[in-house]
Formats: sequence, C-alpha cells, structure tokens
Amino acid sequence: MAHYAVRESPPLRGEISISTSKNAVLPIMCGALLTSGDVCIRRPPALSDVDTLCSLLAACGCRVAREDGALILTAESFRNPQDEEDVRKMRASVLVLGPLLARLGEARIPLPGGCAIGQRPIDQHLKGMSALGARVQFDHGGVTLSGRLRGATIYLDMPSVGATENLIMAATLAEGTTRIENAAKEPEIVDLAAFLCSMGARICGAGTSTVCIEGVPSLHGTSWQPIADRIEAGTMACACAITGGELLLRGARADHLRSLLFKLSEAGVHIKDTPGGLIVLGRAKQPFEIRTMVYPGFPTDLQAPMMAVACKTPGTSVFLETIFENRFMHAAELQRLGAHIRVENRVAVVEGTRYLTGASVQATDLRAGAALILAGLCAEGETIVEDAGGHITRGYDHIEKKLALVGGCISRTA
Repeated sequence: MAHYAVRESPPLRGEISISTSKNAVLPIMCGALLTSGDVCIRRPPALSDVDTLCSLLAACGCRVAREDGALILTAESFRNPQDEEDVRKMRASVLVLGPLLARLGEARIPLPGGCAIGQRPIDQHLKGMSALGARVQFDHGGVTLSGRLRGATIYLDMPSVGATENLIMAATLAEGTTRIENAAKEPEIVDLAAFLCSMGARICGAGTSTVCIEGVPSLHGTSWQPIADRIEAGTMACACAITGGELLLRGARADHLRSLLFKLSEAGVHIKDTPGGLIVLGRAKQPFEIRTMVYPGFPTDLQAPMMAVACKTPGTSVFLETIFENRFMHAAELQRLGAHIRVENRVAVVEGTRYLTGASVQATDLRAGAALILAGLCAEGETIVEDAGGHITRGYDHIEKKLALVGGCISRTA
C-alpha cells in the first residue's frame, strides 16, 4: 500500500516535464503486435499499467526489452494469452484483440467487468469486428473471435476511444478499405494512427469523426515517440490553480487541452502557450461550471482535479458528469478534508471554502487519488492519501517527485 503524505504548500514555482502519455503508449504497445519487426517506443512513462501490459505482451510471446530508456517490442512469433488473469488485470488489455485477430486469425479474451468508476462494455469492439467479418462466440466468461478480416463500413453507436483504436488496428491488415464512422477524436487516436502509418499502414481522417483505413499485406518495425500526457499536464495545471504560483509545463500542448484551459481562464488563472510548453500563472478566483463530454469536450479524467480546485475557489461551482455513472467517489473523501460538496446523481455542487483541514483519505480510483493530493497541497496540517489499490502509479509518473521539485510539500512511502 502506498501512502502520500501531503502538507500545506507555498505557491508552486518552477518547471515540470510532462511525461509521455499513458493513454497513447498503451494502444501503441498493443499495435506492436501487428508486425514481426522491432518496435522502439521512446521515453515510455514509469507506470504500473505499462509494466502490466509488458507482462501481458510477454505472455503472448512478444519479446520485451528496455534499452537506453526505450521500450523494444518484437512480436516475431506470438499467441493468444494463456492466463486470462493477465488480461483481467487492466482494462487496456482488450486492445490486443484487434492485433491478435488481424495477424493470427483468432483472438480470445475474457469478458471484462466494470471498474470503480462505472461500466465500460466492449460491445462496440465486437460489433465492429463482426462487421469486418469476424465470427464472435461467447463461452465460459470469455469471447473468441475468428476469421479473415475484410474491409467494411462501421458505425459506432458512441465514439468509443477503445473501440476506435481496436478497429483501426484490426483494419490495417484487413483486405480492402474500412470506414469507421462516429469515431472518437482524441489526440491519442491521432498518435496511434501516425504510429501505424510509420509502420506502413494507410490511414486517413484520424482525429475526425470518419476514419478510413486501406488494408495492407504487412507492416514493418518503427521507432516512435508518443505524445505528452495531456491528463498529467492538466492535473499539474490544476495544482497551480489551487496553490497559486507559476509553472512551466514542458511539453504540454494547448491544442490538446483547450476545454480545460478555457475553464481555468474563466476562473482567473492566466495561461500562456509557448514553444516549450504551457505557462500557468495564478490562483483560481471565480467559480465555474464543468460538463464532461467526449473529446474535444471537457475530459472526464480532469473532472476530479478540477473539483479539488473548486473546493478552494470562492463561490458555487457545478459539475455534471455525463461519461461515467459513478465518478464522484472522490467527493466524499474531499468532504473529509472540510470541502462543501453536494452530490445528486450525476451533478455535484461545490461551495468554495477558505479552509481545508488535513485528514486521512482513500484514493478510490486513479484521478480521485490525484485530486486528493491536490487538495492536500492547500489543506492545513497533514493529509495522508492512502492508495491501497496502487491507483495513482497506474497513471502518474512519480507525481510526488514532480510536485516536490516545484515546492510541493509531499512525500511517498511504500
């Protein structure tokens, strides 16, 4: 169990280098299964989710090596994972489905359950694979897909990020042309498509609602630097907004964070886009309203950090969570610090207060854990964030070290 001890901190000042994006790296790692050549992923983040996926890929027969700070994946010969528990450990494991099916002609994975923040079914993945010609069979808590893939037109009932990524990967080796309509538009999908194109894939339209993939016989190895993590960058911007000060978020891209930057500006935080990254200056002074939406709307992953900001911002801030049905669990933990929050169904109303007081709180999920750390930075006394599930290290590369470097009073044990 990890413990984060956080004390009231002075305004944060300095520079934070934003790590490579977790949500870009994981699908790119799965995409390495589409070729027998070496795939070099530069600057992978130090995250438990990356380590877990490395173990899963190794269980599939993929060679996994680390050289000079890079991750080298070679899927010269591979197979379906034999231990289904390897797949169940993390949600992103479902992204091996498309590559396995495309190269082996068969893929089997256990059906994933829900997670702490809500149900995330894979029906759109399976619907799309079926449209590409795969036979879908359910048995013993899992699903097996088999068959030779052929291009097709696929309409997603919702712009699912995972389904869009899985179907793009499967379609790269399918015979003919595939058209995905109502596709997700996230920057991580654009990065995945660019990575696959560097391997010889033919993809256009990534980042729009319609993605077209012209299948090719094979892909080759490549070297790739994934994009910076927009959620980590947004979290650090919120850390500045809650404590004041001035931070340079090196590598952060404004075009990936427009919705957050607009809300921070509404709250009175100053933002400057520079060639080296984003400069965030000042403290939040006015309340705001947040409605989470699919990209390019406000990201659900930044709802919890912004709620921590709202707890110390004068006035009444309102949050409407439209993506996941159970993503206000951090509200109860913030209340233990003295926050004034009322939750009803998918709406949370936050009355800003001048004083938060340190207490022992639980990280109920990844982004909730980050929000509690931010709240601890402006709470009197000491806040202990207990992370029994190891949630925070799944998505933040040494968050305690990065905050400490800019003046945050934080340390981690275990």
